[in-house]
Amino acid sequence: MSAKDCGNHGEKRRKLFRRIFAGILIFLFLVLVTILIIWAVLRPSKPSFVLQDVTVYAFNASVPNFLTSNFQVTFSSRNPNDKIGIYYDRLDIYATYRSQQITLRSAIPPNYQGHKEINVWSPNIYGTAIPVAPYNAIALNQDQSAGTVLLMIKMDGRVRFKVGTFISGKYHLYVRCPAYIQFGSRTAGIIVGENSVKYSLLVSCSVSI
Repeated sequence: MSAKDCGNHGEKRRKLFRRIFAGILIFLFLVLVTILIIWAVLRPSKPSFVLQDVTVYAFNASVPNFLTSNFQVTFSSRNPNDKIGIYYDRLDIYATYRSQQITLRSAIPPNYQGHKEINVWSPNIYGTAIPVAPYNAIALNQDQSAGTVLLMIKMDGRVRFKVGTFISGKYHLYVRCPAYIQFGSRTAGIIVGENSVKYSLLVSCSVSI
């Protein structure tokens, strides 16, 4: 075989590879455009969350710079989409005070939320002798003396969206629910047991994905 024939053969292989590569790019581009068009037509909306109530079983900051707490929180999640389902692959819930986490994380079991469906969860969150920053301990004592403590109930997780048979990749879900607890007055809540008070809140939560 002459050098010219070898050169032509190599050029043909390069052209073939370029065509294959171009075909793959075009295919991926068409798939991406199709997904974007479907997404734009369906106009997916993020789920909405409402913190319904908080039952306080323990909230003891008598030991300096340490906090023991135990809550049961009830919240609802609504899927506003009529053509898109939501998979909650992971959802952890915990409480913070002035941006400091004061309870351990509690996990919500993975579940699927259908179109326009509402789910209600009532997990327990707690922390035993959790160290509190000195400046937060001072602020907490002041808030308790004033009778109202602002806690932030937070939920972090991963969700996927389902459209027909198509299931999206995983997205981070962040939920923030302010909870004003009037520890100084039992008349603000319902006594449900010894040293246990249930506070009805019905607070809309901020949601970001």
